[in-house]
Amino acid sequence: MYREWGVAGIPGGVLWGSVSGGGETRVLPDGCLDLLWSSRSGLLVAGPDRTAHLSRSEPGDRWVGLRLPPGTGPAVFGVPAEELRDRRVPLADLWGRAAAEVTERVETALAAPIRNDGPDAVSAADAHAAAAAAVLTRVARDRLRAAGGPHPLGARVAARLAAGATVAATAAEVGLGPRALHRRSRALFGYGPKTLARILRMRRALDLAHTGAPLAEVAVRSGYADQAHLTREVRELAGVPPTRLLDRD
Repeated sequence: MYREWGVAGIPGGVLWGSVSGGGETRVLPDGCLDLLWSSRSGLLVAGPDRTAHLSRSEPGDRWVGLRLPPGTGPAVFGVPAEELRDRRVPLADLWGRAAAEVTERVETALAAPIRNDGPDAVSAADAHAAAAAAVLTRVARDRLRAAGGPHPLGARVAARLAAGATVAATAAEVGLGPRALHRRSRALFGYGPKTLARILRMRRALDLAHTGAPLAEVAVRSGYADQAHLTREVRELAGVPPTRLLDRD
């Protein structure tokens, strides 16, 4: 069971929660960093992945996460994104004692009694997930405020690449040379703009494919040379072909 909902105060941020049925989940790269709470592992930071991450859980494991949009994570966690690339790191490794305080706040929220009556009653699991998510959100907002907000370059570069602009055109638009853009992108996103562009193009293509569009059409509309090119790119980034991700024969 997995669901997402909006988050106030962090433009582009997404809260999500899940209860695992056990087994393996394929998490596709998206250029984002996540602040996570796991019933098994506590507070973690998920760095930006270059390829799909295979997450293994036991039945009943609970997860609550705050997904930070590309370029925002470094301001929250206080380290360049490339230091977290392809990693899952305990929050304590980054924040020390401050992480213990956040853990206590999350555990307090999870242990709070739930009023489950009235017309707006929700399940205890949903109420606890919402309470934990609220803690993660407040912590991230406080860290962003203390850092002066995310670097504005991150949102500009990510938006242009997500819209299909070339790396060269993006560099020119933000007033940076190719080397400077690559260096800044590694700090903001965890990898260079070419890798981020490939990942965002794949996400754009899969979103379109989920509407039912034929893959040949998806390829053309998403900027691939043809369907074979789309399939190769998705296989490289996701580890499986698009038909597997879409459950198409």
